[in-house]
Amino acid sequence: MRNVIIMGSGCAGNTAAIYASRANLKPLVVTGYEPGGQLSITSLVENFPGFPEGIDGPVLVEQMKKQAEHFGAEYVNGTVIEVDLSKRPFRVNIDGTWEETSTLIVATGASARWLGIESEQKLIGKGVSSCATCDGFFYRGKKIMVIGGGDSACEEANFLTRFSNVALVHRREEFRASKIMLDRVRANPKIEMLTNTVVDEVLDVSQGVVTGVKLRNLKTGAAETREVDGFFVAIGHIPNTKVFQGQLDLDPDGYIISHGGARTNVAGVFHAGDVQDRIYRQAITASGAGCMAAIECERFLEAEGH
Repeated sequence: MRNVIIMGSGCAGNTAAIYASRANLKPLVVTGYEPGGQLSITSLVENFPGFPEGIDGPVLVEQMKKQAEHFGAEYVNGTVIEVDLSKRPFRVNIDGTWEETSTLIVATGASARWLGIESEQKLIGKGVSSCATCDGFFYRGKKIMVIGGGDSACEEANFLTRFSNVALVHRREEFRASKIMLDRVRANPKIEMLTNTVVDEVLDVSQGVVTGVKLRNLKTGAAETREVDGFFVAIGHIPNTKVFQGQLDLDPDGYIISHGGARTNVAGVFHAGDVQDRIYRQAITASGAGCMAAIECERFLEAEGH
């Protein structure tokens, strides 16, 4: 039986693995269906402390993984398809194989919602982004477009005007955003609002970088091509918590509800990172949350005499 299984191998899961392995808990880390988390699709990370020149996202998570392995963490490439948290030891089904564990750290993250256009998918990290805070700086003085109609899209559009003018594209006439967020966008002279408009294609896959977009007005059918350097998709995130439905307390959007610190409603199950954090969603906050979860896990096991 395992002392702790960590679900997820992004910043939260890897940091939890570093702390848990240094506490001699010999954690098993299940990489999940997005190994490395959101940093695995981020080209350059400039806001993680300690790297004045920045560092490639995949390199950063790989270094964290090596650090955890150095202290004895074990990694398995796979996905958790079922869990039984009804009693301890907890049971975790990894691609058909059941493992038992005294504790569980859930660091499964939240996946960005994408438009689902083939060209968009091919240009993620090459001008297509889901995080203005992470990548906005790279587009200072360049052409920026934000897709979405909720609070996230309005917030990102406002934030990005620090660097350049922004086109905010929404497929409907009405925005879902709160009145205060919408008023800010409308009052910002650096934001152009394009309603009833969809993106048909992101250009240019052949060049391996975003150069523009093909837009279509849903009311008139008129099509146009616009030059764009930074293409930000802000249509929400989907927390990866499906396997926990009915067992962990989740909010209406599926995020884990915290019961103080890194605790969930089930004693011995802890949360870390974007699976619970719908506000900050940064590499550094996910790492901090991974640290918290591992320390709470260690103290929980210590109290039981492990």
